[in-house]
Amino acid sequence: MENQSIIIRVATPDDKHYATTITDEMESSAKARGTGIAKRSPEYVATKMEEGKAVIAHTPDGTWVGFCYIETWEGEYVANSGLIVSPEFRKSGVAKGIKKRIFDLSREKYPDAKLFGLTTGLAVMKINSELGYEPVTYSELTQDEAFWAGCKSCVNYDILMSKERKNCMCTAMLYDPKDHYEPKETKEHFEEKSKVYERLLRFKQNRLVKLLRLGKEKSSFIRSLFHF
Repeated sequence: MENQSIIIRVATPDDKHYATTITDEMESSAKARGTGIAKRSPEYVATKMEEGKAVIAHTPDGTWVGFCYIETWEGEYVANSGLIVSPEFRKSGVAKGIKKRIFDLSREKYPDAKLFGLTTGLAVMKINSELGYEPVTYSELTQDEAFWAGCKSCVNYDILMSKERKNCMCTAMLYDPKDHYEPKETKEHFEEKSKVYERLLRFKQNRLVKLLRLGKEKSSFIRSLFHF
């Protein structure tokens, strides 16, 4: 990490005062990117801190830098969700540090669980690949209805449902502790295919922009646009 003064650690109940700042930045960042996220309340984020299921980054003087938390589904799947970094600290390497710490925390707490994530960002895909995650289809993720219900607050929810939860704007990635490639292999694969992933993400985003411009909401129209 370029900024050695940034502290990355497991969050505690004493960090709850950061919760509103974190959720505000999550929403602001999603709007700036033109993509959707499942919204989380400050109370939800604070609960994750109380449970020891979150990682926070800050400077020695207490300035908030970044955050990520753990969610569990069906007792078999774990998601590292809500990765967010303050705009002033982006491109400093802190996101990679947070992802590594939350990955390690997930493995410590749930050593046999499958770790998965959904992302619209190429940078997050790159970080995940360096940890051993592989791109997968949505069918390989948890089918817990509570997980998919969390997507209802995302602006792309209609797209997800029109595709019968088989595809959407996000790319799914999975780490299976019982059947996985080594991080070196997944990293090399991502580097080899990065241009392909970049084109796919751009294609999805362009389709969404066209949809929003046309102002159409009917699922039949969405299906006609999203044949990927």
